[in-house]
Amino acid sequence: MKGLEVSFHFRLMLLVLVILSGAAVSGEAQQLSALARLDPKVSHLTDTTGGVDLVLGISQPVPWRVRVVDNPPRLIVDFREVDWTGLEAVVQNSSFVSGLRAGVFRPGWSRLVLDLKAPMLVAEAGMVTSPATQVHVVLVPVTPADFAAKAAEPEPADWALPKPAPLVPVPPRGSGLGSRLGSGPLVVVIDPGHGGIDPGAERDGSTEAKLMMVFARELKEVLLRDGAFKVILTREDDSFVPLETRISIAHLAGAQVFLALHADALAEGAAVGATVYTLADAASDKASATLAERHNRDDLLAGIDLSQQDDVVATVLMDMARAATTPRTARLADALVAAITTARIRMHRHPHQEASFAVLKSADIPSVLLEVGFLSSASDLEHLLDPDWRQTMARAIRDALKAWAAADASAP
Repeated sequence: MKGLEVSFHFRLMLLVLVILSGAAVSGEAQQLSALARLDPKVSHLTDTTGGVDLVLGISQPVPWRVRVVDNPPRLIVDFREVDWTGLEAVVQNSSFVSGLRAGVFRPGWSRLVLDLKAPMLVAEAGMVTSPATQVHVVLVPVTPADFAAKAAEPEPADWALPKPAPLVPVPPRGSGLGSRLGSGPLVVVIDPGHGGIDPGAERDGSTEAKLMMVFARELKEVLLRDGAFKVILTREDDSFVPLETRISIAHLAGAQVFLALHADALAEGAAVGATVYTLADAASDKASATLAERHNRDDLLAGIDLSQQDDVVATVLMDMARAATTPRTARLADALVAAITTARIRMHRHPHQEASFAVLKSADIPSVLLEVGFLSSASDLEHLLDPDWRQTMARAIRDALKAWAAADASAP
């Protein structure tokens, strides 16, 4: 079977961003905040003279892996979050594949399953990212014995999907987290998006993860030089940090503000300019219920251990915290839009938007996600590569945080 051997290691590419778990579905829209989306028009599953040719067009690269399992024979392809809407259009009559389905199998990861009518193995597998992102998998028939042997092989260590780091204990309520601002430095946690195996959006040799790491360090320096801030980064290098761990870091630090930094790429190419995102109301409701279902939930609210509370109590407590935090977050978003506009930095035509980004779901920390720009825009990329432009943006963020802190301290 050497001719059929293929590197089943991760094709480590991107993603983004953002996570809601749900049950696996067959071609239905998922409860995802993923920016990677299936393009049914360029996707197909076709029988060939030698087997099956599967082509999946997606809006941007994501980390992925492929393997086979037996009883019954199936091909499993795991991806960082992908919105599989339109998958049903990919399914054609096949002599080898009886069904194609996809859905969320773990927070942050989606799974595509091909139900095989007969044993088949992967002869080729790869992802291309230019001129468009496509995953290409070629399957060829094999004997049941050969298939069973391949399916029985243990997963190599580097197949393992990144697992969330252990949640850390939270400081006592006296740390001031989630409370009204008073004297002392403003505790800001800056979250440079992506990192490590998840490079984020990519264009012309630049990756979102590295650009945001550079900007996060520069922003931290601007804030520290001001003297009014204490700043913590969720990652200090190009490493992978699970999303729920980023929230844990904020809780441990006693964060009074959580600022996620991103620079995504949209397939439509129409997005230009900085954009501030806050958690949508509908997503807020689901966030409380979803997070309350976690078994290890001792850091969902600062200083309150919810691990011994049932889901109803946990959800009510989180809703109460979010009700107090939401207006503060809205004012923070408004302050950012005002300061960035005053600095004459171009903003998106809809500068303040709402979405269900996972890193915004901390119930008691005002949290916003700032798309500093979009890599799908040539002008935005040029700005992101310009140190002077980044300094102007960093100072605008500093001014916004100071204005918000002053207003928040005196708010009724």
